[in-house]
Amino acid sequence: MSTPMLEIRNLHVRVEDKTILKGVDLVVPKGEVHAIMGRNGSGKSTLSYAIAGRDGYEITDGDILLDGQSIVEMEADERASAGLFLAFQYPIEIPGVATMTFLKAAMNAQRKSRGEEEMKTPEFMKAVRAAAGDLSIETDMLKRALNVGFSGGEKKRAEVLQMALLAPKMCILDETDSGLDIDALKVVSQGVNHLRAPKRSMLVITHYQRLLNHIVPDRVHVFSDGRIVKSGGKELALELEAEGYSAFDEAAA
Repeated sequence: MSTPMLEIRNLHVRVEDKTILKGVDLVVPKGEVHAIMGRNGSGKSTLSYAIAGRDGYEITDGDILLDGQSIVEMEADERASAGLFLAFQYPIEIPGVATMTFLKAAMNAQRKSRGEEEMKTPEFMKAVRAAAGDLSIETDMLKRALNVGFSGGEKKRAEVLQMALLAPKMCILDETDSGLDIDALKVVSQGVNHLRAPKRSMLVITHYQRLLNHIVPDRVHVFSDGRIVKSGGKELALELEAEGYSAFDEAAA
């Protein structure tokens, strides 16, 4: 049996003296897409931040393994270099920093951390053009400051482009459907689906089943009160859509 891409063991996380995650166990095999669904405040985003190593999210018990290696003692940038990518619910705007400059800096920082040579400009431009073409991203968008003046859909497409260029092993999409109309959702989902690969896994965090019509998961996990209370196939998302979260909240009590 191969090593899972992501394995979370009995994870407890505290934020500002409040315990949010209360014993999360999760295994995402290589090449699979898993979805986490749950109501607001159930701990879904806390899980994504804890995996990514965000400051202020204190792991008080348990372990997180990426491709068999514990990452809990790593800084956020070390986790990124190890192959982890987090797409934020609300990508931030960075005035004065060109999107292309940011992309090149991110790619070369990762290459440097792995002991690889920095990518020269012609090679970088070729990689960006290829990835942007695959994801139907207009190159004019890349000439603007990072996320400044971007629509919600453009911000999410820019993140998917980052993901394509950095080629992570494990992608976490934290409510990537937030604020998207149906057309933007389809475009972003097509980009994500384009990046599915046998050696790349994804964890998709969402409230709504509609995203999972476009990014069809291998497994669905229901989150309630800081734990996974039920797991199943993609049909579990339809059950949630029909019945709501109340029955699962009772299971967590």
